[in-house]
Order: sequence, then C-alpha cells, then structure tokens
Amino acid sequence: MTRIFNDPSDFAEEALAGFCDVYSDLVRQVPGGAVRRYRPAQPKVAVLAGGGSGHYPAFAGLIGSGFADGAVVGNIFTSPSARQAYSVAKAAESGAGVVFTYGNYAGDVMNFGMASERLAAEGIGVENVLVTDDIASAPPSEAGKRRGIAGDFTVFKIMGAAAENGAGLAEVVRLGRKANDLTRTIGSAFAGCTFPGAESPLFTLPDGQMGLGLGIHGEPGLHDTELPSAKELGRELVARVLAETPANAGPRIAVILNGLGSTKHEELFVLWGTVAPLLRAAGYTLVLPEVGELVTSLDMAGVSLTVTWLDEELEPLWLAPAETPAYRRGNATRESGTLEAEETHDGGAGAAAFVASGGSRDFAAACVAAIDAARTSLHGAEERLGRLDAIAGDGDHGRGMVRGVDAAASAASAALGQGAGAGDVLAAAGDAWADKAGGTSGVLWGAGLRALGGSVGNSSAPNAQELAAAVTAFADRIIQLGKAETGDKTMVDALLPFASAFTRLVTEGVRQDQAWEEAARDATAAAEATADLLPLKGRARPLAGKSLGTADPGATSLAMIFTVMGPHLTALPATSTPETVGVQA
Repeated sequence: MTRIFNDPSDFAEEALAGFCDVYSDLVRQVPGGAVRRYRPAQPKVAVLAGGGSGHYPAFAGLIGSGFADGAVVGNIFTSPSARQAYSVAKAAESGAGVVFTYGNYAGDVMNFGMASERLAAEGIGVENVLVTDDIASAPPSEAGKRRGIAGDFTVFKIMGAAAENGAGLAEVVRLGRKANDLTRTIGSAFAGCTFPGAESPLFTLPDGQMGLGLGIHGEPGLHDTELPSAKELGRELVARVLAETPANAGPRIAVILNGLGSTKHEELFVLWGTVAPLLRAAGYTLVLPEVGELVTSLDMAGVSLTVTWLDEELEPLWLAPAETPAYRRGNATRESGTLEAEETHDGGAGAAAFVASGGSRDFAAACVAAIDAARTSLHGAEERLGRLDAIAGDGDHGRGMVRGVDAAASAASAALGQGAGAGDVLAAAGDAWADKAGGTSGVLWGAGLRALGGSVGNSSAPNAQELAAAVTAFADRIIQLGKAETGDKTMVDALLPFASAFTRLVTEGVRQDQAWEEAARDATAAAEATADLLPLKGRARPLAGKSLGTADPGATSLAMIFTVMGPHLTALPATSTPETVGVQA
C-alpha cells in the first residue's frame, strides 16, 4: 500500500522532483525526466532509459557515469509521451547521437518512435533498443513480442558502459541488442501492488498461491499455482530460464535476483541459496551477481530471476564501473565541471496567429463543450475503467484517461480563448492529451484528435459529410499508429463500428445528430461484446485468458466518450469566412 502522497495524480511528478533534489550532485530535472548533472566534455552517445514511474531504481535511479545519460519518466506504469522523450533527448544529446532503450510495450514503442522521427528530422542520430527478456509473455517463436522486465537493467548497464568507453552510436546499439538477445527473465508474484490513493491492489491472489510469469506494471502472473517453498521456487525459476538457453551460449553469466517492491532482501538471500547452487551445478560461472531491488513494481510482492549469457565483449561492460544515485560498482570517475545553462526542450510551439472563420470558432466552442462532457464522464468512470484494466493489464487506464482529458480540456479552452478555430482547438487538445497521459491510449487519443482537427480545419463548421470524413480520419490515424484490427480487443473494436455506422447513416441522409446517436449505440454494444474476445495486442495479450469475460477498457472508454460528445458536435450548421484572430502562446 502506498501511503505517502498528496494528490495521487501528482505522485509521479512529485517523486521525480524529490529525487532530483536529493541527488542534485548527480542529476538535474528537465521537462519529461532527468539527465546527468554535467554534460560530457567531449561528444558521447547519450543512452536514455525510459518508461513509466513506479519501478525505482529504474529508470531515473540509473542515471550516472557508466550507466544512463538520462531517463524519460512517464506517469505510474505509463509510457512517457513523445514530447517528454524529445525534451530529455535534447537536454542529454552532446553531438554523438542518442539511443532510447526501454521495455517492449506498445505505448513506449509509439511514443519513443515519434520522438525519434522528430530528432532525426533535426539531423540528430537516434536509435531505439527494445528489451524483450520476459520468457513468460510469448513463446520463443514470437520472441519479438515479449515484454521487457528486469532484464532492462542488464541491457541498460551494458549500453551505458559501452557509451562511456567512447563507442559510437551503431556500436552501442549493436551491443545493446546483443545483450538483449542473450537475456532471459522469469518472475513470480505473491501479492499485487496498489496505486497511490487506490483502495485496493490491482490484483489479489488466494492465500497460499502465487502467480508465475508476472509483469512489472502490476500485472498478475500468467499462471496461478500453489505457493512453493523457497527451494521449490528456486528450482522452478532456474529450470524455466535455463530451458531457454541461447544457442552457442558460453559458461559465464550475469545473474539478477530482483525484488519487485516489498519482498525483503532476507527473503531474496534465502532464495539465492537455491538459485546459485543450481546455476553452478549446470556448469555456469556467476559473474558479479546482483541480489536486491533493481526493477520494481511499486509495492508488489514478487521476485524475478534474470540471466544474461556473457562473452568476451559483454563481460567487460557488465563489470565496468558505474556510479548512479541507486547503484554503484567499482570506482567510476565522479563527473564534475561547469554546468551549462539549463534549457527547456519541451517541444512547445512558438507564437503563431490563428486563422479561423466565425463558423469554425463557433464549432470550436462546441468541441470544447464536447471535451468537457467527456471529462465529466471519464472522471465518473475512472475507478471502473481502472478495475477493467487491472484484470489483465496494469490498472492505469482510468487514471491515464482522466489525466489526458483534463489536459485536453484545459488546452482546448485556452486555444478557443485565443481565437482558434475548430481544427486548431482539436490539435491543441490532442497534443496536450498525448503529452499528459502518455501510454498507448494517450498517444492514440492525442494523434486521433489531431487528425480529427486536421480534417475539420478552421474555415467553417463541418457539415454532416465533412464530420463523417473527420471521424474516418480519426479512426485511420489510430489504426495506422496502433496496428490493431477488429477482433484484437482494443479501442478499435468500438471505434470502427462507430465510424462505419456514422458514415453509412449520413450517406443515407439521416440527420447527423440522429446518426451520431445510433452510431454511439453501436459502439457501446461493440465495446460490451469485447468481453467475449481474447486480446491480441497490448499489455493484456500475455494474460489473454484472464481477460475473457471482461470488456476491453479502451473500447469501453471510447464508446463512453463518443456518446457524450455527440450532442455538442452535431448541433451546429456550417458557416463561412476565414479571418485571423488571436495569438497562440
């Protein structure tokens, strides 16, 4: 149970600010995360770890000499936004390029990918290294779909050491991917974690049971079994990891026995008493093993075993010195020098005049009202959406949607007050949603709203056919980014029925308000029907069986939002003439 907090929605930001103050000799806070206190005297590759909060010491606790150059920090268990990733990269980049490294989760892939596109467009060398060490999350034949858990630590360490030694971008990336290919992790959970302010944990287990194959975002295990003794658990973990020994693996291994947040070190030492002899009996030499909390999941009770098979390239990097706020090995050179003037790289747009017709500004007001209606609805449903998401995911969907819609409502209102038309109001709302919410839903809703605004434009209020085209643009952008299809048990399962029904009814001549209302009913029915589906995308995919019988939270929230937005978006007729009004801050 997380007991120390103010406003739960501010927990991650306040924790990061406190961390940066405590360790101000090693790190400094920047928009989106933190970077090393001092920039390097000579250009070096910036290794940037990233992901949601709740995993300390990953990710910010690993910033320092011999390890990461910065960390992009999202909300609890939520991918940071593309803007956050861009901001941290700009603050850390010193002329030799940047590499984002993170666990293989859809929101992270999308957001870091979008940030990478922007950096590359500015001429900055940028690469991404995904960690896919969790052997429980997909079979060996689909290793690329596996999620990243405690193996993050080993991969980040090897990349950080390589960059510290002066390796170029391509070499750092090659070594990171090699380390990932040679890393395997399996974990087990004994009890779920609890979000700040939540009344109950994300999942519970019956007395005397454990979940084998946990995630690090509060997900339950893939298989519930009777709680074994330490010796039985050690044998189970070792057997499962060694069953996936890479081809041509050597006899020397890096080993991490990792606590997930509330498993005591003494318990880990007891388990080590079984794990280490079994690994040695299998013919392995254990190279500076680590036992402790390295990649946690808030206050989850659980443990994971990670093995990385070393060779003549990787072992010196694993052994190399490092000094960070949360981790020290050997005698790393303490960074010093003159701190450069801090800059803000938040990706914000400069001042620009809005061009909009009176009709578009009227429709922009309707858009603001629609977003406000969505805000009220999501606040009322936050807890329910979180419970739906916790069945097979990390339980953050309700909180993420609330954070996103709050930011969108504020940004849309501000843009409207400065004279923006509907297209610019929706774009501002989308950018704010993506930046504040982060995660998969954040980037999808942000991109979708921006596409909706791009289609609507600022020259007039849309007629029924134009509104249908804008809804199609919204759907197309989300499908393009998320790669989901109908039947994958995602928001797309409600979105496509809505878009199809609305377009068809408008084409048939049905009045747009009636068409929207009927399409929203179709979306709601489709969202409810996702209870009969198995997830094929996202964090729920590894726990597909557990989600059967529960509606998809993303589809549920989308149907809810479209239902309450309809009366506002379908109430105004089109009008005419463009004019320049206001200045964007």
